Amino acid sequence: MAGIAACSTEGPGIIDVQLALGQQCLDRGGAERARAVEWFRIAARSGDARAVNMLGRCHEHGWGVPADPVLAAAHYRRAADLGDAWALFNLADLHCRGLGVPADDAEAYRLYAAAARRGNVKALNMLGLFHEAGRAVAEDGAGARQLFQAAAEGGDCWGRFNHARLLLQDGRTEEALAWFARALETGFPDFYRGMAAALGDQPDPRLRALARRAGELAEGRS
Repeated sequence: MAGIAACSTEGPGIIDVQLALGQQCLDRGGAERARAVEWFRIAARSGDARAVNMLGRCHEHGWGVPADPVLAAAHYRRAADLGDAWALFNLADLHCRGLGVPADDAEAYRLYAAAARRGNVKALNMLGLFHEAGRAVAEDGAGARQLFQAAAEGGDCWGRFNHARLLLQDGRTEEALAWFARALETGFPDFYRGMAAALGDQPDPRLRALARRAGELAEGRS
């Protein structure tokens, strides 16, 4: 790793390059993930909130370092204090799960709301789930619908799924089908698996077709 540190310099443009190199190492996986951590550490020395958040991600998931949710939370908290919306979201998730920090729905809600105010659409979906379930706030179906719709329109796959789910519940099947299809455009493997399971036994063959498509995407078939 000495070679990485030796060639590093400071400056906004350089930090973007360091972050990009770190992400490339993460994407390659395996031993390259340790190099990713080094790139993020270098970028974080300047106080870049994105880099600090990525260090949190690495420590949360054990990417290139041993998994350490307590240290992950510390990085997220520092990045959140620097104004990073993703760090606010990630710290909220830890409080939601009681991972590395105390389980605290009220704190999770506060952090999701702060992330949403900074433009994080995934946080809008999580707020919708809290309102739908009456978790940390009074149960509010209408508010949940508004939040899911906002997340859906912002491009979040789970927001699109939940918006479609409630449209289907209301009998607005054609609109629901369109939003389920749009959810497939912005998903990821775990999401596709969840959608396939949720729609696989629906009576409408069009919904079952979407479930099959989600299953194909989960397996990497285009």
